[in-house]
Amino acid sequence: MQNTDTINIGLIREEKIPHDNRVAFTPQQCQWILQHYPRVRITVQPSPHRCYTDQEYANAGILLQEDLSHCHILMGIKEVPGEKLIPGKTYLFFSHTKKQQAGNQAMLQHIIDQGITLVDYECLVHADGQRILGFGFFAGVVGAHNGLLTYGKRTGLFTYRPVHTCHDLQELIKHYFGIKLPPLKIVVTGSGRVAAGILEVMGMLGIKYIPPEEYLINSYAYPVYTQLKAGELYLRRTDKTYSRDDFHAHAEEYECRFLPYVTASDILMNGIYWEEGIPPLFTWEDLAKDNFRIQVIADITDDAYGSVPCNLGDSTIADPVYGVDRISRQRTPPYQPGSVDMMCVSNLPNELPRDASQYFGDQLMKYVFEDLLQPQSGVIRNATIVDKGRLAERFAYLEGYVHG
Repeated sequence: MQNTDTINIGLIREEKIPHDNRVAFTPQQCQWILQHYPRVRITVQPSPHRCYTDQEYANAGILLQEDLSHCHILMGIKEVPGEKLIPGKTYLFFSHTKKQQAGNQAMLQHIIDQGITLVDYECLVHADGQRILGFGFFAGVVGAHNGLLTYGKRTGLFTYRPVHTCHDLQELIKHYFGIKLPPLKIVVTGSGRVAAGILEVMGMLGIKYIPPEEYLINSYAYPVYTQLKAGELYLRRTDKTYSRDDFHAHAEEYECRFLPYVTASDILMNGIYWEEGIPPLFTWEDLAKDNFRIQVIADITDDAYGSVPCNLGDSTIADPVYGVDRISRQRTPPYQPGSVDMMCVSNLPNELPRDASQYFGDQLMKYVFEDLLQPQSGVIRNATIVDKGRLAERFAYLEGYVHG
């Protein structure tokens, strides 16, 4: 991306409220980069919120400095408020603009107006189209834990520590020792990183996998789960088949087969990808029926009014659960009779920020970093939403969003 002899990279302070405490590179990863890439210099903007302290970066020999105007490339995690953007720079972060999210329209306008280049982590993909980067695994781990914690609180049958009170994943794992869960049935949707994180928790807690066809008709004296991948959830109406490419091109021609699971499950842990046009897992009318058994929904992919229609918007790490009255469809306090409890937190990996940052930085170093240093890289070009203040050709569809 740069032709200069020295490439200055800045790790920006997260400014979006509530503050995110993850980081693109840990102190040790910065150290490794400096040792293996002599042309690179790294400057870290001080932050009181980051999960790795300023002192940890200083101890690793990394320069801390408020002014990052000398940096060519600026790397963060979440969206950057418009007034914090430095004109003419190249930024990498999750912009949440590719789906034309209303809350980030003004930020994208700022980026264009200030001649900035925006590379979106979400758009970095391997040759086969699979995403390179993401925090989905840790979202799955935390979301599964939170879903179980919510069910325990609702029923009074067991309790857990919140994840954010644990220093890291190792401490969370130790917390699981000796905890016995009551018989309950969990349905997991999806097969990507989020689902992998959910299944990690299922394994750590000894929750037994049951094939879908057995899960639907049997009862168990111990906790069990089943997993529904996209090909089991969605079938084309005409011939009852599933093709991934066809599904994403023509989602309206598919029907969702989830409904039998609402009568057989206590908890739904939703990790399925959703976009406009994909049928929901169930409807409001289904939710109001007497045979709707699910009491807790951990909507980990967290699309408001998306695959889970009773997702009424985000909750927070500090206050992660709200209720939804099954008849009135109104938001209520959690754990009420006649309601379903919703856990819809958009920044779940923030509860395990050190592990999540370590994993993210590793993937960044393995699959992206060398491309970032090249003058021309297809990987970087395909993930560039704005190039020096102009929408890239493959993101030209955002024109109306930017100026709307």
